[in-house]
Amino acid sequence: MSKRPLSLLLAIAASVATPAAAQTEVSLPKHVQAIVTERCALCHGLEGESASAVYPRLAAQHPDYLQKQLKDFRDGRRKSDTMSEMAKDLKDDEIALLARYFASKPAGARQPGDADLAAVGKYIFHKGNSLSGVAPCASCHGPKGYGTAQLPRLAGQHPSYVETQLKEFTKRERTNDNAIMHTIASKLTELEIRAVSVYIGALQ
Repeated sequence: MSKRPLSLLLAIAASVATPAAAQTEVSLPKHVQAIVTERCALCHGLEGESASAVYPRLAAQHPDYLQKQLKDFRDGRRKSDTMSEMAKDLKDDEIALLARYFASKPAGARQPGDADLAAVGKYIFHKGNSLSGVAPCASCHGPKGYGTAQLPRLAGQHPSYVETQLKEFTKRERTNDNAIMHTIASKLTELEIRAVSVYIGALQ
């Protein structure tokens, strides 16, 4: 087996461990900035730090993941009356810029939730539940919940939003990315869903 240089191994490790927030600030052309101000900010805030638990935080999310979701909303693969309307006329280059813009924003500070629930959630997140066949969330989304280009950053997401999405996956009401997540979410109990959501919400 060939040996990789130490510098290369360290670079690979850094790329895996570093959240999307480490990206350089993105400057937007005026017409895309207007999309942020007139559409995105209404629910997600100018910095992607949604103040309402109904809407997901976009700050520090992976740009590739955000691009995919916006295209899925635009093209009807992910159903949402609000987002489908917002994204219906977006061009691919505008979507790419919006994704890079919100990915470049730093994630805000998080507050821990209920300590007892968070303890249960931590166990599920890192170890899963071997009795019911639930895989640990960390096995796909990473030990810190930073995700990958294909999988969303979970760290710091609104607990209520995470809980809603897990329940939608359980019922197959989430119309995209359902294959794997339905299998996992459908095995979670109500308590486990709430607990892992609370734990995720406090991750930095």
